This record gives sequence, C-alpha cells and structure tokens, in this order.
Amino acid sequence: MNYKKWIIGLCILNILPALSQEYNIENIHIDGYIGNRINTCIEHRVKSQNTDHLIEPFKHRNEDHLWQSEFFGKWLLGAIASYQYTKDKELYNLITNSVEKLMNTQTSDGYIGNYKREAQLTNWDIWGRKYTSLSLLSYYRLTGDKKALNAVERLINHLMEQLQIHNINIAATGYYLGMASCSILEPVVYLYDITRNPRYLSFAKSIVSSIEREGSSQLITKTLKNIPVSERSAFPKSWWSFENGQKAYEMMSCYEGLIELGTIVNDPFYIRIAEKAVNNIQEDEINIAGSGAAFECWYKGKEKQTLPTYHTMETCVTFTYMQLCHRLLCKTGNSFYAEEFEHTMYNALMATMKNDGSQISKYSPLEGRRQPGEEQCGMHINCCNANGPRGFALIPKTACTIKDNHIYLNLYLPLQATISLNKKNKVHLNVESDYPIHGKVNVNIGVQKKEKFTLALRIPTQIEKMKAYINGEEQEITHKGGYLYIERIWENADKVTLDFKIETKVVKLNNSQAIVRGPLLFARDSRFNDGDIDECATIKCNNQGVIQAKIKKNKTGTFPWITLTVPAVLGTDLENVENKTPKLINFCDFSSSGNDWNPNGRYRVWIPQTFHAMSEPYKKY
Repeated sequence: MNYKKWIIGLCILNILPALSQEYNIENIHIDGYIGNRINTCIEHRVKSQNTDHLIEPFKHRNEDHLWQSEFFGKWLLGAIASYQYTKDKELYNLITNSVEKLMNTQTSDGYIGNYKREAQLTNWDIWGRKYTSLSLLSYYRLTGDKKALNAVERLINHLMEQLQIHNINIAATGYYLGMASCSILEPVVYLYDITRNPRYLSFAKSIVSSIEREGSSQLITKTLKNIPVSERSAFPKSWWSFENGQKAYEMMSCYEGLIELGTIVNDPFYIRIAEKAVNNIQEDEINIAGSGAAFECWYKGKEKQTLPTYHTMETCVTFTYMQLCHRLLCKTGNSFYAEEFEHTMYNALMATMKNDGSQISKYSPLEGRRQPGEEQCGMHINCCNANGPRGFALIPKTACTIKDNHIYLNLYLPLQATISLNKKNKVHLNVESDYPIHGKVNVNIGVQKKEKFTLALRIPTQIEKMKAYINGEEQEITHKGGYLYIERIWENADKVTLDFKIETKVVKLNNSQAIVRGPLLFARDSRFNDGDIDECATIKCNNQGVIQAKIKKNKTGTFPWITLTVPAVLGTDLENVENKTPKLINFCDFSSSGNDWNPNGRYRVWIPQTFHAMSEPYKKY
C-alpha cells in the first residue's frame, strides 16, 4: 500500500495556534438532523417571540427583586447569532425594531432596567444590566450603530457612578456570593476593547478584585486551591440566596468574563484559571448527556447521575457550559473543548427543544418526562426559553473555525462553508457526513486557484479506529485524539475521506447501564410500546462492553431520529436464565426521547442492571 505521510498529530496546547471566531468564514450552512433543528429553533422559537412583551418591564421601573430584565437581552443575543447564520431579513428587521424600542427606555442618567430607584444594585438588577449590555454590544458589532454603543457606555458609566457614590462593593450585591452581579465583567471588558477607554479596564480589574475578596466567590483563589466547584461554600440555609456559592450558571458566566479579560490584556493566567475550573466541572459534574447541576447548582453530579433527581440539567447550565467550551476552544485550540461541545450538543441541548420548536424545556433530566418550564416573573417566558436558542445558534460558529492558515473542522456535520483565507482566494468546503450514526465522512475541497494551507480534522476519542484517505490514497495516522493535520497545496476537487470505526457500547455505573455510540446517548421511550421502561435488565454485550445492535435512521422527520435495537434479558426471572433468549428492545437517541412532551409518556437513560449472584461477587454491591 502506498502511504503518504502528512503533518499528523495530537492537539498540543502549547504549540497549537488559538482558533479564531468565524470572522473569515463568509457563510456556513448545516444540513441533516442538526441543521433542521437549528432552523426549527430559529423559525418557531426565536422569530415567534413577542419582543414588545419582553421590553414592557423596562418602561415601568417598579421592580425590586425579580429578573424580568434578563429576558430581552438573552433573546437578542440568540436572535443576532441566528441572523448571522441565516441572513434572514425578516429576523433582521425584528432585531433592529426591538433594539430601537429598548434604547428608547433609557433614562437620562443612563439606566436601562426595570428596578425602582431605591432598589437598584440589589437582587437581579446588575445581572439584568449585564444582558442588556451584552446584547447591545452584539448589536453594535452587527450593525455599527453607534447609538447602541453610546447606550452601553451610558449604562456602564451610570453603574460605575452608583457603586462609587454609595460605596458599594459589586461582589456584595445580588445573589450567589456576588457571582450574578460580577458576571457583568464580560461586557465591561468588551466595552474597553471597543473604546479603549482606560476607565472600563480599571472597572473590569476592580470587579476581579471584588471577586477575590474574603466572603466573595474567590473564583481564582479557590480554583488554584483545587476546591471542587461543588464545595465552594457551606451548604446554604436558604438555597436561593447570597450564601450559596455552588450556582453553576452564574459561576460559569464569571469564568467567561475572566477568559475575555485574559484575551484583551494578553494575560493567559485568566484563561488557565478557566481551563482548570472547566476540567473540574467536566470531571465531577458533567453527566453522560453532557450537562449537569441540580436545582441549578453543582453537587458532584457525575457520580450521582443514576439517581432519579429533581430539577437537573437546567438549559441555562447546558448552554453556558457549551459556550464556555466554545470560548476555550477558540482561545486554546484544544480539541477537548470541541469534543465536550459536541457531546453536549447532540444530547443535552437537542433534548431541550420540543419537536415542533415552539418551546425550550427548563430541565431535561435523564429519566422522566419533558415538559414546559414555569412562566417567570409574571411574564409569558422563562430564563431557558430565552437562553436556549443561543445554544443552537452557537453550533455553526463552532463547527468550522480558522486561524493562521489552518482550517479546523471541529464537528462532522453535513455542511457547506465558504472561507476566505486571503483576499485573492476562497476555499469551499462540502462535508458529506452521516457521523456519528455511521463512520464515513467526505470532505470535498473547492478552491478558486491552488493554495497551500493546513486542513485540521478533529479525531474523536470515542472511536476505536480510523482511516484517512486523500484522493483515494490512504494516509498513515499516528495518534488518536486531537487533530489530523494535512498540510499541502490543495487543488480544486481534492477530497479527504475519513472512515471511523464506531461501536455501540454499554456504560456501567452504580449497578446501572446506559448505551452510547460515539458521542450519542440513547434512552428507552414508552412510545416504542415494548415493555416497562423502568424494568431491570441485563443488556447483552461482550467483555469490552460492545453491543451487537441494529441502528436505523428515520428519514421522515417523525419519532425518532435514530432507533437502536438492543438485545437484553429483562426482569428477574431466574428460570433457565443462562440460556434465555434476549428480547430485542428499542432505544432512541436521547434528543428524541420524550420530545413530544406528552404528560403520559416516559423515557429513561440508566437501566437498572439485574443482580446475578452467581456471576459477580457480592462485594461489588
């Protein structure tokens, strides 16, 4: 066999150039199941939102403790990211009209919010100002409208003046050891980056100093001391309070601000802190579906995930973990974050949306029923319905990235992308993929003229083996995981083919079993009508946990996306159990399970394993 050796190897953090955002990717379009779900979310959740309803609270300013002021900013961030993907003129008009209405609520002192004057700086007020600032800055980047930039400057200036006049430490305000309020660090950093006004950098650094004060969250110090995220404070007397330091969403939001500060001031220390925190989150908290937290707080949930759990996998936590991984992928180039993003995307995120796209669930547990979250703050929306679409809109930004003459393919979705490597040449990628259902991926290259660049293809760690071909010639692969680098002079119609060996496997934990295939998680669903989904079972697999399962993709768009037929011995019948013929049981992809939100339906990921005293030692249990 004729092997050609190209630059192939692991994604090494110290030498791999950081990935950029999508700035030099002119357009990208995603097809297949994921592409359909993105489009459904935009059409039926984002565009259907009554934005006047979200802006109404800003007109009255009579609130003293609730969080209505976050909803519009979250929606706008998702809408702008969705527009950047689709270039939908109707959505653009909805965005511009609603922004104008929001800015019209700004008071003469610069305040944009819904809190009465005497209650400002308390509870969720600064948190709401954060989302207003983030969304208006995103709008400014999209349109160049200086009115939006000026509105944010006035808003942040007013906040700085209020804190100074009243001599208030920002980390002593709000909830969760000040993390909710201190997460405004992110838009303050962006404002400095745009204006280069040193006042904003000084304010950003003062927020970090406040975070590190005794009695505050001390996110840097506690990370350096290797204190797990679930042990950052004592068990609170009141869960929804200042003293609860385990709040997952707000904590990750602060780490996002630290990442952006480290980028702007060119200090990798802050990025390393965020990486260290994310490593702990992944090791202790992120479950088999790629999310975590219960009652929105870290609780060492990975080891407890087989337990039926109240209020787990909040969508705001799911999205923020994805966004944190996306940021670290772009800053560090470490493929670990792409793999985490992919894992969460296929499972926890896709499971949040009702099949018709009309709603995003607040919680998506590993067993039970999907259902609408409560309406919050006297409004016809909740935090997750506002925030969830941002996760769907983040997928195109993560799928393909470029940096330093490298094109990184991070997600093996069927897609087309046009990329400008320089002013004189464009690269067109056409990815044909049925991964992770099957393992073959074709990457077709189109160039206007011959061009030397590096194509970096992520090698998933969940695969068993892989082969790679360039124009039909097999390549030698030296590593599993990281990126496969192919540096050459590319010609029009060049083709790279990847052939991954993907196996369906049983994962065991706490005398329970779950089924995975690559990044995909599977669940039993009562709609199959093939027995009691809560019944104990022994799923038949070999000594390596590999299952001989039949996999089928549904092409009609009805339930489910993927069916997996698995052999299992059900129940506790001991008669002739050794020779008992396994029953074929249907599992579906986790994202499809319970997605009709039928209150009479039920799904389950972890299947209790029937105890067999003759085959396994008692001491294991």
